[in-house]
Amino acid sequence: MKENKEKSLKSRWMSIVNCQLSILFLSILSLVIVIASIHRYILGLDHIKNFLIFKTSFFNLINYHDLYGSQSYQGIDLDYYKYSPVFALIFSPIAAMPVILGVIIWNLINSLLLFFAIKSLPFNNTKKAIIFWLVFIEMLTSIQNCQSNALIAALMIFTFTAFENRNLLFAAFCIVLSTYIKLFGIVAIIMFLFYPGRIRFILYTVMWSAILFFLPLLTISFEQLIFLYKSWFALLANDQSISWGFSVMGILKSWFGIETNKLYIQLIGAIILCLPMLNIKSWSKPIFRILYLASIMIWVIIFNHKAESPTFIIALCGMAIWFVSEDIKPFSLILIIFALMLTSLSPTDIFPKYIRVNYVIPYSLKALPALLIWIVIQYKLFLFSFQLNSKQNNAI
Repeated sequence: MKENKEKSLKSRWMSIVNCQLSILFLSILSLVIVIASIHRYILGLDHIKNFLIFKTSFFNLINYHDLYGSQSYQGIDLDYYKYSPVFALIFSPIAAMPVILGVIIWNLINSLLLFFAIKSLPFNNTKKAIIFWLVFIEMLTSIQNCQSNALIAALMIFTFTAFENRNLLFAAFCIVLSTYIKLFGIVAIIMFLFYPGRIRFILYTVMWSAILFFLPLLTISFEQLIFLYKSWFALLANDQSISWGFSVMGILKSWFGIETNKLYIQLIGAIILCLPMLNIKSWSKPIFRILYLASIMIWVIIFNHKAESPTFIIALCGMAIWFVSEDIKPFSLILIIFALMLTSLSPTDIFPKYIRVNYVIPYSLKALPALLIWIVIQYKLFLFSFQLNSKQNNAI
């Protein structure tokens, strides 16, 4: 009886300590994000172009302009808007804010959602902390560019944890929302096969797809909405032919001069991604499902012809999840250190500029650690039922 009381008291104290540490960490994280956001704003509007694209897209939407033509903001030439009409509408509260405040709020949303997504994973607090510290620098890279990639990573992780908690409604929402932001978010839908209630999930997905598809009708006509979707898909189709990115295709082109149709490489990658699913008996094992999440998060980047440096927060989340999913071994430690050096640190001033300019960028080396780790994960998934004992099969 006394021992049970002591255990209960210890558990309560640990809960209080963990809560206080989370609050402290969130406070520090928020402060860092605010400072980084203000710094980018002080450098000039040229350094927050992605945010300005999002901001401008909302006003283009309500003014019946083509979202997918060239854009400018106060005389600054911006890149093309490549998200859905839905995202332009969802961004409206932030678009209405002054630029500096909007940048801060947008970056806080991205970083804090990723923090809570990692916190929702079925790991102990130590492993969650390791994941977050592994992705922290890469997250800052994405935040400094005012990108949405940390948000996409968060939505993919939330999809997994929603499935694990049998919250199919929320899982469907996360998948649909991420797809309307960046199309590759749809890949996470593969995971629905691992869980019961598949028909109900499909119905939820159709429902959320319809709701978000028609949501811009709050501000524009149906004819304009259809025009915008056609324009969006035309832009994405054109992008397919002009970019290689930090991807498997980029590695093949820069290393071996192979410039085959990118769709062929993506198809091969998709087949390799899906083959482990033939091992249906492993679907019920938590470690199999968490490794598959890691595989998907890496796959959507390294087989993406538009993969750029800030998108690798998604892949690095997958690599970090893989790293903590099993006992740490010298081989896995070497690979994650390799990933931190080439993937996370190569865009920073810590990394020698000569190597970055002459080797990392031209040879798509940022994608190399992700590719190696993805191969390791796929090998693990292929041989899953032969490699893991019963204890490992049912625990993370």
